[in-house]
Amino acid sequence: MIVTALKYVSGTLVLGVIAIVGYLLVAPPDLLKVGTNYSAKIVCSNVFIAGRDPDEVLTVDVQAPGHPLLKQVSIDVDEDAQTVTARMFRFFAPATSQYREGLGCSNVHDATLSDVTLTAIEPLPNGIWPIGNEVQLSQNPEIARILADETLLGQGYRAVVVVRGGRIVGETYADGFDESTPLLGWSMTKTVTASLIGTLIEEGQMSLEDTLSDSYPDWAQDGRKDITLKDMLAMSSGLQWNEEYGDVSDVTKMLYLNDDMAGFVSGRPAESEIGVDFNYSSGTTTALSRAWQDKLTDGSLTYPQKALFAPLGMTSVVLETDATDTFVGSSYMYATARDWARFGQLLLQKGEWNEQQILPKGFTDWMFEPVAASDGMYAKGHLWLDSPGELPPYEDAVWLQGHDGQFIGVFPSEDMVVVRLGLTPSRHGYSSLPLAKELIAAFQN
Repeated sequence: MIVTALKYVSGTLVLGVIAIVGYLLVAPPDLLKVGTNYSAKIVCSNVFIAGRDPDEVLTVDVQAPGHPLLKQVSIDVDEDAQTVTARMFRFFAPATSQYREGLGCSNVHDATLSDVTLTAIEPLPNGIWPIGNEVQLSQNPEIARILADETLLGQGYRAVVVVRGGRIVGETYADGFDESTPLLGWSMTKTVTASLIGTLIEEGQMSLEDTLSDSYPDWAQDGRKDITLKDMLAMSSGLQWNEEYGDVSDVTKMLYLNDDMAGFVSGRPAESEIGVDFNYSSGTTTALSRAWQDKLTDGSLTYPQKALFAPLGMTSVVLETDATDTFVGSSYMYATARDWARFGQLLLQKGEWNEQQILPKGFTDWMFEPVAASDGMYAKGHLWLDSPGELPPYEDAVWLQGHDGQFIGVFPSEDMVVVRLGLTPSRHGYSSLPLAKELIAAFQN
C-alpha cells in the first residue's frame, strides 16, 4: 500500500514538473519574457555598437544591478548574423535582438525587420572640440583632483566630460571605457527627441499646437483628439501610463514585449484632463517619435543625422529603432561622452551652432520653462529642473537625466556643461550636482 502511494505521489510530481516545463516552453509569463528581451537588447547594443565583451555586459550591466531572475539568463551571440539570443534557465522565454548598421539593435517578436541601414556620418576634421575631436584640458590641479574623486564621480561611473567656455576642459574615464566608447543615455534621449521636433518646427513642418490624430486615428474618436505636441512634451497629455521599472508595467511591455512600440502606446486611454496632471512617460516620447517621423514622407530614418547629429559633429550617435522602424526616442541613444557634451552645448547656445540656427530662436527658452502641472520639477522640453537625487535645484540649471545614473547638467550662468555617464542604480542615491558644484567653485577661484 505504501509503495503504491509513493508511486502515485512520484508520478504526480513528475507530471506536475512536465506540465510546468511545458507551460514555460509554450507560454512563458511576461516577467520572464521582459527579462530575456531586456538582456538580449542590452547585450546586443553593447556588443555591436560599443564593441564590448558580451559576457562582461551580461554579468556587469544586466545581472549585477538587475532583478534576481536575470542571474538565470544565458546568451548566445551570433557574430555573423549580428544577433543576440537570451533564454531564462537556458531553455525558456527565448528572445532575440538584431543589429543593423546605423540603427542599432531591435528586439524582434513577430515582425520582420526592414533591410534599411544607415551610413556613418563623415569623420570630423582635425581641430579642437567641438569642431574636431582634439581637447586641451585645463591644467588647474583642482580640476584634476575633482575628476579623481570617486565619491564625486559616483559608484559605477564610466565617463565624465566637463565643458566650459565652449571647450572640453576636463574629462575622465573608468577602466575599459574611453573617449571613443558609445554609451547609452537612456531617458536623456527624450530631450534629443524634443530637439528633433524643434528642428522640424524650424523647417515649418511641425507646430507645438499640432495634434496627433494623423498618426493615431483612433484618438480622433474621443478626447485624445485635442492632445497637442505641447501637451506631450510637457508630459501632461492625460494618457494612462505606468513608468515603473523592474517588473511588468507599461514601460517594460512597450520596450520588451512589442514590435510596434508607438502602436502599443496609442492604445493607452485618457485617464485625466489634458494639462492637469504631470505623468512622466517613456510611452509619450516614443509616440512623439512616430508623430514626427510621420511628418516626413521619405527619409525619416536619415533625418536625425541630417538635421541634428551631422551639423553638431556627433559622429558616434546611434539612435535605435523598434522592429517597425520607429525610433525609440524615449530611451535608446548611444553616443560618446564627447558627443553627448556637444548636444548639451547646443542647448547652452540656445540652439545655435556654427552660426546656424539648428533649433528655432526662442525654442530652448521655451524648453527650459517649467511645466505647471509638475510643481516646478520638469521643463517643457523634456528636461528636469529638479537637481538629480534629493538635492534642491541649482540656480538656472537644467538637467537631462537617464536611468542608472546618466546626467547632463547645463549651467547657463556658468557657461558650463557637465556630462556624467555610468551604471549607478537609483538605490545608491547618487547625484551629479556635488560634482558640478565643486567644478564651478574650482573655476571661480
